[in-house]
Amino acid sequence: MRRRALLAGLPGLALPVGGALSQPASQSETAWSPSRTIRLIVPWPPAGTTDIVARLLAPQLSEALGQPVIIENRAGAAGLIGTEAIVRAEPDGHTFGFIISTHVANAHLVRQHPYHPTRDITPLIWVVNVSNILVVPNSSPVRTVQEFVEQGRKSQRPVTFASSGTGTSTHFSGEMFRLGTGVPMQHVPYRGGGPALTDVMAGNVDSMFGNATSTLPHVRGGRLRALAVTAGRRTAHLPDVPTIAETVLPGFEIAEWYGLIGPRGMPPAAVRRLNEEINRIITRPDMRARLLDQGAEVVGGTPDEFGALIARDLAKYGEVIRAAGITMD
Repeated sequence: MRRRALLAGLPGLALPVGGALSQPASQSETAWSPSRTIRLIVPWPPAGTTDIVARLLAPQLSEALGQPVIIENRAGAAGLIGTEAIVRAEPDGHTFGFIISTHVANAHLVRQHPYHPTRDITPLIWVVNVSNILVVPNSSPVRTVQEFVEQGRKSQRPVTFASSGTGTSTHFSGEMFRLGTGVPMQHVPYRGGGPALTDVMAGNVDSMFGNATSTLPHVRGGRLRALAVTAGRRTAHLPDVPTIAETVLPGFEIAEWYGLIGPRGMPPAAVRRLNEEINRIITRPDMRARLLDQGAEVVGGTPDEFGALIARDLAKYGEVIRAAGITMD
């Protein structure tokens, strides 16, 4: 029963979220426009998935709003430095930025967390999801996720799985899989997805629940074998690769989500305008295709929907952290 509870994702939980909007807009509230350059903060280095998505979005958003949109990469501390810069900014609509799934993991893993993960933010929009893919080296005899589970249970040693770091979705995918299947597994954290994938391809680590954006090229190139995807449905990139939920763990679902937040107390009119413009941009066929080419699937929606996701995963990740005994290295 405990395994099923972990996988259910606590869908009924409703935690307070600082910037959630539920009231209809008045005519005057819809008239907000930025008056100067907009800062779009990315709490990760250039060339990563978050940075790529931001650079696809920024010029389109600048055109829609009539002001320059400048990307600031504020990397470090698993996203804490850049996110703190967002939450400490003036809440006037001119500074906002990206968070990803590590936002909720950090809240449980960092002892002196510098801000509250829900009360100190204004959710703007859930932009994209990027599934993780369970992969093994192409030299591995394992061909399916069912074989992976069967052989893992029979193995004389724990099955190793690499991740891009403690608290990332690539880490939590493995821990949820271990808790759900009972396969003895050992986490091998790396400082980023690139080095982790390199060691998996070399056969130094048995497996990885790799981020689709960085993993797909190696699957297509024949260096890694994809066994299953972690999201609730199959990815368009690998339509023949099943989900974990449809094979060995019904109800299993985890993906790395990317969304935009601002500081607490943003004007409701600014939140609505930004949400409307970004929704319009990311759902255009050309932009959707460009994001999909990066392994990202467009979500969109309302600020409330993104706030609900953050609250739900804050509880879900906390449950996994406690059950798995995860601590920050």
